[in-house]
Amino acid sequence: MAAVTPALRDARRLVVKIGSALLVGDDGLRADWLRGLCDDVAEWRRRGTDVVLVSSGSIALGRRVLDLPQGALPLEQAQAAAAVGQIRLARAYEEALAPHGVKTAQVLLTLEDSADRRRYLNSRATMQTLLSLGAVPIVNENDTVATDEIRFGDNDRLAAQIAVTCGADQLLLLSDVDGLYTANPKTDPDARHLPVIEAITPEIEAMGGDPVSGLSKGGMKTKLMAARTAVAGGCAMAIAEGSVMRPLSAVANGARASWFLPESDPQAARKRWIGAMKPRGALHVDQGAVAALGRGKSLLPAGVTRIEGDFGRGEPVAITGPAGQTIGLGLTRYTATEAAMIAGHQSAEIEAILGYAGRAALIHRDDMAL
Repeated sequence: MAAVTPALRDARRLVVKIGSALLVGDDGLRADWLRGLCDDVAEWRRRGTDVVLVSSGSIALGRRVLDLPQGALPLEQAQAAAAVGQIRLARAYEEALAPHGVKTAQVLLTLEDSADRRRYLNSRATMQTLLSLGAVPIVNENDTVATDEIRFGDNDRLAAQIAVTCGADQLLLLSDVDGLYTANPKTDPDARHLPVIEAITPEIEAMGGDPVSGLSKGGMKTKLMAARTAVAGGCAMAIAEGSVMRPLSAVANGARASWFLPESDPQAARKRWIGAMKPRGALHVDQGAVAALGRGKSLLPAGVTRIEGDFGRGEPVAITGPAGQTIGLGLTRYTATEAAMIAGHQSAEIEAILGYAGRAALIHRDDMAL
């Protein structure tokens, strides 16, 4: 049976990565193209789809303002260009989406923000809150502070990490190529386009090539790395040529693309990931909390009767019922010390007890596997 290609219009949460070569031309920002992209984003938002944009372009924009040469820049100059260009990039998106009544937010991340569990959970919570409030996050690597040792290095992999972090079901990489080929189509006339990739095999990985644009850092190899991250997290990923004026509409209407099929849905993948962790402690809960968890609720401090172990924020802990039975596993939003202080108390009391306004749930329902 032939694999079913995902429909872009059916996405519940869509992450779109925009390459520098699409956004910035020889004359600077391609404002008409950006307006067309944002027309699409607004259309998807009206249909109820959450949209996150992972956008390159800050260095390409900033280097023009600072009169820096084309080609690779020293780290300090690249960071300076990013600092100048990021302001212009964020403003351009804001101005293009404002006529549609769409709010925007700027999110700058480094590799450390996904490698450190506490910072990862904070990033996830921020993204979830922005989306719940109807905003479109504009995400980019924080090039102004990232060093070579702590960089994603390309926005393909950053976009895949963002897709997994925010539980997206679809990821679209808009690039200067229309998908994956069996060989480089520019040099091999027998190269075949692959519309659907059901598994990333060693043969598929061998098809990766080098960057073809002077502005973009990522080639097909980085896109395949991104695909591996995305599909493992339950997110379908497509690679499509994005230079047309309404790129999302083009893909939705059948423009050529390569789709990588996910191994499961995002929520199931995340639950499986959490469930495989080794707990660093335990939260003992009362019967009321057990019942609430069974109804899909988060674990609130009021339902916790005892803390066991020494754990930090973001670390996995077991959830144990009143009879000693294991209910599940979750990522705690508080340290063991903090959890012991607020256990048995109402969420409204957290600030008075800890001295700062913490999160209402000890473990959010999205961060637990029962």
